[in-house]
Amino acid sequence: MLDDNPFLELGEEQAPREEFGLAQSDTPVQRDDMEAEFAGGSATDRSTPTGVAVDNDTDLAPLSADDGQSWDGDGSLPMSPDDSEWGGEARAHSNNLNGNDDADVTELARTHQSLQSHLHSQALALRLGPEDRAALQFLIESLNDDGYLEDTLVSLAQGLAGDDAEQLEQLVHHFTVALSLLQSMEPVGVGARDLAECLTLQLRVLLQRGASDAAYQQAQLAVKVALRICAHPIDLLARRDVKRLVQLCGASDASVREAIALIARLEPKPGRRFVDVERNIVVPDVLVVKTTKGGQTRFQVRLNHDVMPRLRVHDIYANALKLHKGGGSDASNYAALQQRLQEARWFIKNIQQRFDTILRVSSAIVERQKNFFTHGALAMRPLVLREIADELGLHESTISRVTTAKYMATPFGTFELKYFFGSGLGTDSGGNASSTAVRALIEQFIGAESKKKPLSDSQLSEMLKEQGIECARRTVAKYREGLRIATASLRKAL
Repeated sequence: MLDDNPFLELGEEQAPREEFGLAQSDTPVQRDDMEAEFAGGSATDRSTPTGVAVDNDTDLAPLSADDGQSWDGDGSLPMSPDDSEWGGEARAHSNNLNGNDDADVTELARTHQSLQSHLHSQALALRLGPEDRAALQFLIESLNDDGYLEDTLVSLAQGLAGDDAEQLEQLVHHFTVALSLLQSMEPVGVGARDLAECLTLQLRVLLQRGASDAAYQQAQLAVKVALRICAHPIDLLARRDVKRLVQLCGASDASVREAIALIARLEPKPGRRFVDVERNIVVPDVLVVKTTKGGQTRFQVRLNHDVMPRLRVHDIYANALKLHKGGGSDASNYAALQQRLQEARWFIKNIQQRFDTILRVSSAIVERQKNFFTHGALAMRPLVLREIADELGLHESTISRVTTAKYMATPFGTFELKYFFGSGLGTDSGGNASSTAVRALIEQFIGAESKKKPLSDSQLSEMLKEQGIECARRTVAKYREGLRIATASLRKAL
């Protein structure tokens, strides 16, 4: 919109409605307040005050949350509400640089070395012929982010040789030599075709170290057993099927358990540390501040000004249009520009309305979830979208859009607004317990369990019943999987 509408600009100063809030949502911005706000600015700043929209159109007071016209404009513009801006595809604010290009440059200055660059630098130290060097470079560029070579050497060669059988054979030979060189590079395990080969490459390095390093002499047996384990189907290792591995490897139960523990310390993704992970820093839209007054604890809800666009109408253009009322042949141009000016004003008001709605919803959530802000997730109460929608007089779908990809900073951390909603589970007292609180309780139970005898889903279900919460085993399993917690057999310490 800033690129498309010449009457709209982004100001570096604080937005004219600095005090967003329920009490201010229907209060017009006063001219005296705006002049006082910009009195300390530079001459250039004072020449373009933020309050043009109010100066040029005094009857345009900020809209309330219940004003149905606020989303559609005044009817003179082909504007329609775009619910996609609230939707689940909306991205969280990735940083709080506020458009500072210098800060972006500083961030980019921290150069990140990719896996390919790291391997190419090692390849420069090798004395290779032109064909083998080209083959090695080709394989390096064919690796995925984890450091694996997903395509077979034959398929890679076919993509270059086509139907030429002789050239295909030569390429496969060069690729075979190059793969051997690639798998000898650092990080250990790079160039593997599957997980078993990746683990095997790392175990062979450990075995070589053990031949000359006294610290590894005692671990040689575990390494050899681990190599035998990797030679068998990897799903046996994934299931920790110790009995079957003891039979296949011809080793004792203790040796197999020690080997599995050794394998668990290896790196299954050699390229992991080279992946340039996008830094998605969540900047909260709403801040909840704990205050104490008169011995009573209160939670104050505020909008985070860092995420609010500081928009204003361009004063010079607006005044020029006001003084130059076109007539005759300029009438159509004047009408078009007047329409764009009105569009800019409505756009600013809609942005204000948007943040007012976020604040209203957040305040209602905090009011209903006071126990959470005092005691944490275990005190979360059941809450559904319809309750907030009925309280604020909004549609349930609007509440859903408002709470998607919008974040609240609380004394217990930063959470998406949807986190505070959850269905209820029956209790012995006839009330309901929030599913969020039940998840937190399950996580607490698992965190305190014995690693030698981890709790099964059935045991967790029984423990919840002892707390007066009716939760079936399947429901416990669903909540556990949602928390990304493994099954009891995989949590068990060997």
